[in-house]
This record gives sequence, C-alpha cells and structure tokens, in this order.
Amino acid sequence: MPRLFSYTIPVDDGAAPNPFRGMCTLTICKPKIRMKAEVGDWVVGLGSVRAPSGNLGGKMVYAMRVDQIVSLRDYDRLAPRYWPSRIPNLGSRILTERLGDCIYDFSKGAAPVQRPGVHGPKNVRTDLSGHNALISRHYFYFGRNAIALPRRLRPIIHQTQSHKVRTNEPFVQPFIRWLYSLGLEPNHLYGWPDFEPDWSTLPQTGCPARC
Repeated sequence: MPRLFSYTIPVDDGAAPNPFRGMCTLTICKPKIRMKAEVGDWVVGLGSVRAPSGNLGGKMVYAMRVDQIVSLRDYDRLAPRYWPSRIPNLGSRILTERLGDCIYDFSKGAAPVQRPGVHGPKNVRTDLSGHNALISRHYFYFGRNAIALPRRLRPIIHQTQSHKVRTNEPFVQPFIRWLYSLGLEPNHLYGWPDFEPDWSTLPQTGCPARC
C-alpha cells in the first residue's frame, strides 16, 4: 500500500517542487521525505497560512506520485542528457530554466559543488542530507491557485516543520479517490508558483531568508 507524505511549503518558488516540462521533481529541501519515500508513495505539499498571495492554509499546492528515485549524484549525471532544463541557468530568459533544481555538481571531485541557483551555502547540508531526488510523471500542481482539501481529509494537514506520514495511513486511499474525482489531467500546471525570486540578488541565501 502506498504511503502519503504531507507537509507545508513555506516558500513555493518553483524549485521545490519543480513542476515544469511534464515532470515534477523534489531534489532540494525536505531531506527526510526524500530519504524515506519509495516508488508508489504520494507526496502532498500544503499551503502556508503566510503565503505571499494570502492564507493558503488547508489547501493543496501540489500532489505527486513518486515514480522514480535516483541519488543526487545520478540526478546530476543524467541531467545533461535527460532533463537539461533542471540545471539552473541564471542567464536564461526563460524563468523555468533559472529555477532548475539540479544545483549540485558532482563532477568536480569527491565533494559536490553548489551551482548558483535558488539555494545558497546555508542550504547545502540540508539538501545533501536527503541523498535522493524524487521524480514524478504523474502529478497535479496548483501553486498559488491551491485548492481546499475537503473536511474529511484535513487531518493530513501539517502546518509546522517536518512532515506527516504514519498518521496519514487511514487517509491514503480517500485522498487518492478525492484527487482523481476532480477530473483533472495530470502533469499540468493549474497555477503559477507563489513566489518569484529577486534574480538581481542571486545567489540567494536559502529558504529561511527568502521567507
């Protein structure tokens, strides 16, 4: 039986998760989820009561089924061939290419080097401690158009740090049934991320500062 990981997104900046080009990835932030999730599990990001667009508490920002798990080293190795847009390019005129989440270069030696992107030096330890990149090709992303959870599913809400999974066990199948009952096509953006970085100040100093 799949598990359901739920957590609140303090900063939905289009990088964690990265929902662009028909693939949703979680490769930075949330290290414990990235370490524990298995193929077939679901990860649900919930809105913050202090979101830039207003109170998104009790609403779903995105839901992704975990279809593939690779190490961060393999994610970096495979990115140039399979998902080059995930390598951040701050000089690109395409915003989604600036938001690339493949921000650790493992080709320079034993220790990975952080590429300029949405995270800064203060995030290195947290990002790398997650070890894995979660990849989904079956996801629903709403961003700032986050949709309200029905009352029966509100127990999965987790407004503090970390995440819920064990106590979500009774809600896995009800959540999946409700999600599919919306009649939405997967792998589409039904909203834009609720945060746009100030690219003039990059490299950023990490999620806490961007909050």
